[in-house]
Amino acid sequence: MNYWLVKSEPDTYSWDDFQKDKKTVWDGVRNYQARNNLKAMKKGDLAFFYHSNEGKAIVGIGKVTKEAFPDPKDNEWIAVELGAEKKLKRPVTLAEIKTQKNLSDMALVRTSRLSVQPVKVSEFDFVIALSEQK
Repeated sequence: MNYWLVKSEPDTYSWDDFQKDKKTVWDGVRNYQARNNLKAMKKGDLAFFYHSNEGKAIVGIGKVTKEAFPDPKDNEWIAVELGAEKKLKRPVTLAEIKTQKNLSDMALVRTSRLSVQPVKVSEFDFVIALSEQK
């Protein structure tokens, strides 16, 4: 299993929207590196759901339910389907992530503008542990 992080602006599509919908097509990605990450996603992989711009925090976990297929809005690009898994016990903010030595190499810190990025298993587990702390 691989781990990922996908970003959405909460005023465009929030975690609450995702939970209400239960699943969504993750489309509209128009960056080649992010597209390659979408192509690499496999059914069952988990992805952090990150609120960008407003909030700047990992708020939940989704699961890849359908692997790469042509983006319905533009067949030149790729989409995947994600299902909502669970909300984190508490959001883990970008500011908090940046203070953690264990997460200094995380793509979210190094290439923060990338909308779909890989997450190492150790990073995934560490963020989950952070979310469970008060």
